[in-house]
Amino acid sequence: MIELVSESRCIKCNLCITACPTNVFDAVPGSAPKIARQSDCQTCYMCELYCPVDALYVDPNADESVPVDEETLIAAGLLGSYRKNVGWGKGRTPAAKTEKSAYYYPVMQSNSNLPTDAQGRILPWGTPQTNS
Repeated sequence: MIELVSESRCIKCNLCITACPTNVFDAVPGSAPKIARQSDCQTCYMCELYCPVDALYVDPNADESVPVDEETLIAAGLLGSYRKNVGWGKGRTPAAKTEKSAYYYPVMQSNSNLPTDAQGRILPWGTPQTNS
């Protein structure tokens, strides 16, 4: 669940407030958003994804709050780490470009598993195949 909004990194854009589907944050004029309803956090990471300056930390533990220390999180590279790992942000590689899961990677490397027409062109998803 959401554990930290870094006062030192936050640019007060309030994108985290907009992105949050459960209204966890409250806007604070002239300050970083406040985590107002932490127990409502679904650990969806949307706030962390949309934060352009990696000022948020969402802990993977969705059931209970855990104590965190900002300096420790910074030293460990955990502030904004989900956003970084997904590849959002300038200079980052989107995760879709590095996907190597058991199913998708072989399909991406070889079109042999994809349905094609008589000319060998890949058919759009859901197109009925005919036996040729």
